[in-house]
Amino acid sequence: MAVSVRLEPLLEKELELAAKRLGVTKSQFIVSALERALGRHNPYELLLKVQAEVREPSPEGGEYISPTKAAIRAKLRAKQEASRTDWLAFQEAKQAGRAWQPDADQDAP
Repeated sequence: MAVSVRLEPLLEKELELAAKRLGVTKSQFIVSALERALGRHNPYELLLKVQAEVREPSPEGGEYISPTKAAIRAKLRAKQEASRTDWLAFQEAKQAGRAWQPDADQDAP
């Protein structure tokens, strides 16, 4: 159904710029704004729904984290363990009175 609306020139220009910024038509922008105003489309509720679907329990238990956060934590743990292993190897070599050389493959980021 078509509906005509009269807008002030300044408001129409703002509408054009906002729609362009979002990459939608003016009509799509207006429909989306009306849906939000009428309570039919709440972006915050949609965000909460999506977050609830993609969250996973953390290995420590209790807390829920996103897959991205879980992957970052896993990488940091691996890096910390590698540093700890290097430190222990360095200390062992130092006590034995020999020079310690890190593995070449561990130097790569």
